[in-house]
Amino acid sequence: MTRAARAATVGPLSTAVGSAVAARAAYRTLRRYPPAGDKTWTRTNYRRQVVSLLEGPAVAVGAITAEVIGAAVAGRQGTAAARRQAAGQIPQSLERTVGSRSSLALVVTGGGALGFGVLDDLAGSGKRRGLAGHLGALRQGEVTAGTVKLVGLAATGLAGGLLIGGRRADVVINTGLIAGGANLLNLFDLRPGRAIKMAIVSAGLIAVGAAVTGPDRSAGLAAVAAPLGAGLALLPEDLGERAMLGDAGANALGAMLGAAAAQTLSRPARAGLLAGIVALTVASEKVSFTKVIEHTPALRRLDMLGRRPAPVGPAAADAAPAAIPAPAGTAPAGTAPAGTAPAATAESDAGAVTPPPGRRGGRHRRVESGASRDRSIARFFYFFLKTLARSEP
Repeated sequence: MTRAARAATVGPLSTAVGSAVAARAAYRTLRRYPPAGDKTWTRTNYRRQVVSLLEGPAVAVGAITAEVIGAAVAGRQGTAAARRQAAGQIPQSLERTVGSRSSLALVVTGGGALGFGVLDDLAGSGKRRGLAGHLGALRQGEVTAGTVKLVGLAATGLAGGLLIGGRRADVVINTGLIAGGANLLNLFDLRPGRAIKMAIVSAGLIAVGAAVTGPDRSAGLAAVAAPLGAGLALLPEDLGERAMLGDAGANALGAMLGAAAAQTLSRPARAGLLAGIVALTVASEKVSFTKVIEHTPALRRLDMLGRRPAPVGPAAADAAPAAIPAPAGTAPAGTAPAGTAPAATAESDAGAVTPPPGRRGGRHRRVESGASRDRSIARFFYFFLKTLARSEP
């Protein structure tokens, strides 16, 4: 194996390993010191099992950190290679450095998607879903957290597209890949491990596509290494139903993979990929991805790989906890109080059980009051501002 081939393999592998280590470290730190308290980040998943949303920020922080460190290492190696090139020893081929457009695009898109995803995780009500729901609310004069997030993802995609550069058509396509990728991956975050599995498959396709159609065969692997490593590191937490990506993690991973595709694929490949993203996003407004997966044996096997099997039939009833008597004057569990609309439900699945009392609903099923949610958001920003104040000299 030549020196250049070793560098093309070892570099991305090191970045992926570093990303995994950084993501695990960030997850442990966030679970030990959750901003604004653990309750702010607690949700229930489709099965009504208590999970933490802190997986998402940890994945994003790990991927961004590894990308910055990997770019710094590549920059040092590139400087040394340039000196050897000047001496006529080896050609200069490494381009990922701190401050380079390729590295900055991944960092900016990952960071922007993380920020807007956290906003939707903490402030989103769950009453409006999908593009149609948020746009419908906007037509009625209501600006939802989801609408703000969609606009923010579009702005993040544009920033990434401008950083990557190219002709006007390239910027438009790349903007769509970043924003569309961020939104699409979030649509798969409905079952344990599904969004991360989708990210792994997407990363593999980008790496192969870049090797076949891109100008640099090794660029695709280098571009997807950071988000891929971070996602793999926390996949066990997701499959074990201890944590979930939420909007923050899914949006960040999707945006970084979109940026990776924008940097490394040829224009026809990028245009085709964007068409696929648009088609799937539009289809999601009418078709349930979960139902499609459930009725496609190969997809179902992949979806269930590593997951706990869902109870079916009598086993589902046995898995449900005993009903807890409601206090006098309150509605029974699972029903809405008199005079109020019932809570919105997510895609159902066999084995769904009643959430523990006092816990909030998941990203797709929220059951807390607006006042309680506002207090949680206020605690989060109080924690953030207090941390900034302590860091001042």
